[in-house]
Amino acid sequence: MVYIGGKNLSLSDFSDIVFKKGEIGLDEGAVAKVGVNYKFLQQFSANKLIYGINTGFGPMAQYKVSEENLLPLQYNLIRSHSSGGGKLLPHLLVKALMVARLNSLMQGYSGVHTEVAELLRELINRDITPCIFEHGGVGASGDLVQLAHLALVMIGEGEVIYDGRVCPTAEVFQKEGITPMSIHIREGLAILNGTSAMTGVGMVNIIQAQKLLGWSMLLSAMTNEVVAAYDDHFSYELNIVKHHKGQNKVAAALRDILKDSKMIRSRSEHLYNSENLEQEVFEDKVQEYYSLRCVTQILGPVYDTVCQAENVLVNELNSVNDNPIIDHENKNIFHGGNFHGDYVSLEMDKLKIAITKLSMLSERQLNYLLNDKLNHKFPPFVNLGVLGFNFGMQGMQFTATSTVAENQTLSFPMYVHSIPNNNDNQDIVSMGCNAALMTKRVIDNSFEVLAIQMMTVLQAIDHIGCVAELSPKTKFFYDELRAIFPRFVEDKPKYKDLERVKAYFEKSEPVISFAG
Repeated sequence: MVYIGGKNLSLSDFSDIVFKKGEIGLDEGAVAKVGVNYKFLQQFSANKLIYGINTGFGPMAQYKVSEENLLPLQYNLIRSHSSGGGKLLPHLLVKALMVARLNSLMQGYSGVHTEVAELLRELINRDITPCIFEHGGVGASGDLVQLAHLALVMIGEGEVIYDGRVCPTAEVFQKEGITPMSIHIREGLAILNGTSAMTGVGMVNIIQAQKLLGWSMLLSAMTNEVVAAYDDHFSYELNIVKHHKGQNKVAAALRDILKDSKMIRSRSEHLYNSENLEQEVFEDKVQEYYSLRCVTQILGPVYDTVCQAENVLVNELNSVNDNPIIDHENKNIFHGGNFHGDYVSLEMDKLKIAITKLSMLSERQLNYLLNDKLNHKFPPFVNLGVLGFNFGMQGMQFTATSTVAENQTLSFPMYVHSIPNNNDNQDIVSMGCNAALMTKRVIDNSFEVLAIQMMTVLQAIDHIGCVAELSPKTKFFYDELRAIFPRFVEDKPKYKDLERVKAYFEKSEPVISFAG
């Protein structure tokens, strides 16, 4: 049981709820605070002009709303903004969005009735998710359109995903005995006006990015191992003189993975002796290509970027991000822009650039293994069959190359792509949800590229016949992956193999710990 309210949610808490289907409860103290906050708003709002309670919304705020239309106003907001387009968000992302919205409302500064939190808890625990679309939010008055579809379901309208199918909300609520939410004062605006769509998607992105980085470290280690690279480029002594946390974390991870490997060579033993001075031309490269030798310097910034994104997104997850802020402790209501998603948008852009670079590293390591003129160790395309007749991993390289190219194009930042709208009321916007969804696509693509690299590494290991010489850690993953992708010689379609290896990467826990 993970309790919402009363304390900050961690990335681990969030992962338990979203990925492991952990049940959630509501902290009693936090529920009481939400109740007190609602009662304060009820009393304070009498005979006062307050945005979104007795005024229109956005540029229409100059128009006063009559007493008899105050509650219908909230329904109008929800229904009018349920205008999303494009594909439906995957079930997992919608659940993440719901957790993020619930956690924000449970801070007790939104003036909502406690039944809002109770209904959200029920929907999350019963795995009932609203149909929410990818397109709609500009991330400046919050994720208005995406969250409107959440609110639409909460008032008993629209559609939900239930038992894997799209079903009318009213039918599912009736079957499950769920009572729709009532509007009391400002529940419509409180649900819509926030960053919870971009935050929920962003939190999922960070969890998956950590897994990707772990696999990239493992694959970089295995690639160095299978080509018998030298050990000094990931040594403590070389990396410690570069004062970046990420670089030294990656170097330590590589040393741990490759501990007890019989393949990695010591430069001192192989090059630092007088016999080598007699040679005019060295058959072995004195230094490896950059994609092998500069792993700590390339993945180090990726590590630091993922850590920074986690810090910012967890802060946003635990923040009050709607408007206005109902402050019962100071007996006031404050208007501003906590719904603006720039923090999330910028971090998602930085994250997708970092993950794109990670996929580029994978593609270069893959190319090194497939190109016999570079590695001088494996047949072309690590072909274990007859050269010229069989093709090895040749076809799969095209998929990796085209997917990395897509990542590079997707890496244009959304953060600086503001388009004014809403009668220029929203004259500068964050595009945070777009940024988060594009980052998700880059991450999904990168799992595919790394899966192709892993399939190639496994074939390379079998070509050399060096399984017994691998480090214990790399041999463990060799055995794990060979169970779902067996060695092949004859050509056959590999798209289902790719799907299985990719799924293994996506669902497994990170290979490298981010703790500490």
